[in-house]
Amino acid sequence: MLKIPFNNPKPDFENFVNVLNGKKETNKVYIAELQIDEEVKRYIIEKYFNEKNFAPIDMFNNKNIKNYENESENENYFRQLINFYYRMGYDFLADFKFIQDYNSLNKTTKVGQDNNYQELARKDRHWVQSESGMIKDWDDFEKFPWDKFSDFLNEFEKHVIFMKKNLPEGMKLTVVGCVFQAVIHWLLGYEVVFYKIYDDEKLVEEVFNKIGQITYDYYEIALSFECVGGIFHTDDLGFKSATVFSPEQLRRFFFPWLKKYASLAHDSKKPFWLHCCGFKDEIINDLINDIKIDALHSFEDACCPVTKYKKLCGDKIGIIGGVDVDKLARLQGDELRKYIRNILDICLPGGRFALGSGNSITNYMPVENYIILLEEGLNYKF
Repeated sequence: MLKIPFNNPKPDFENFVNVLNGKKETNKVYIAELQIDEEVKRYIIEKYFNEKNFAPIDMFNNKNIKNYENESENENYFRQLINFYYRMGYDFLADFKFIQDYNSLNKTTKVGQDNNYQELARKDRHWVQSESGMIKDWDDFEKFPWDKFSDFLNEFEKHVIFMKKNLPEGMKLTVVGCVFQAVIHWLLGYEVVFYKIYDDEKLVEEVFNKIGQITYDYYEIALSFECVGGIFHTDDLGFKSATVFSPEQLRRFFFPWLKKYASLAHDSKKPFWLHCCGFKDEIINDLINDIKIDALHSFEDACCPVTKYKKLCGDKIGIIGGVDVDKLARLQGDELRKYIRNILDICLPGGRFALGSGNSITNYMPVENYIILLEEGLNYKF
């Protein structure tokens, strides 16, 4: 039986990619996560690693990215973050630094608190609001501090150089960006975007193109670094029964940017993975045949179970994750193990699969359930 955390793991990102691309068979279950909540990470670092936890800089508190109060604390956080993913058995770390920095411009988020009964409750949780964002008209568009993104790109370059120096051999970064969510969550906001897409679609198009180009520039910089293994783009396009925009609107405003990002990655001989929550049946052919994603992430039993998508397109693209977050939060012990083993039994044949949560490891699921997820993958009998 393999024990977690590992003392001397041997990450191999290149092998991970070859298995996910269907170029190599394996008798090992690879594991992958886009994100693990800080509360879970802190608990494991303190209880399993017996180390002091270093907290991240909270960009929503608008701390100046150029003048951290304690730069060494920030570096300690990222060293520890790398070590956490390394010792938990991952081959890559999804890097959110650029998104975290530009989210400091978001003045629309609402703050609430988790329920006190949660063992790992979060003091402040930031909620997307459904009203207007920061750009309501052309005047707001012109006044928006777009020039700040140059600073964020410069900071990212410094950051990735630091990460390169600290990554273990065989382990790489995948860089994370988002466009659609930024537009509908806080640049325009839900209320404005749904009116403007009919009343002033040029404004909607310009906002998409502005943040789309910024994200392209970010990816271009990132892919120039050898330590960056690929793009793990994250944009939730739907909910349980449909996409937020119609498929036609997605094809007009957003999919051309996804296609550019995928081409950029492929020109660099690196993969383009997409995290996309919600109902995907009406756009899956676009994602595979036109955009040419290499792997898909985010699955939910209520609308897009991973076993369905493995059967539907597992011979064309890689499938990442799939263990439903609700199941990870509610099931216990043997019931959860049986559920995970069923996913493995269905999704492993033919390869092109990496085990993980359907979305992310959240602070409201028991930590022992996260450990069960890892154990079932690492000790699976082929």
